[in-house]
Amino acid sequence: MVISVTRATTGRHTFSFEGGEQLTTIGATFFVSYLYYRHVDSTHHNWERIKTKTSRITTISNSEKYHRAWLERIGYMNDANLNRNTLGLDGAAVKVMVRPILKVL
Repeated sequence: MVISVTRATTGRHTFSFEGGEQLTTIGATFFVSYLYYRHVDSTHHNWERIKTKTSRITTISNSEKYHRAWLERIGYMNDANLNRNTLGLDGAAVKVMVRPILKVL
């Protein structure tokens, strides 16, 4: 599966699937990290490193209908792209975290 990213009129890259602009705002790695904390391992706190976590969590809460589809797509994303985060998680680790979240959802 190929995950495409388009450049919106704002010049910002966004995911080109349903709800992709919201996931872009949240950040794929932050999304996985936060859901992993919520549903799998309450000792996981990498997501807390982000200053804008409150607004990102609000967006996550308001986009529940997309969560399963987003997780499935993230599982196919390029590791190098997922590596570009400030949470201290590499792309391969993010993909491993997706599996148990999907089982819970």
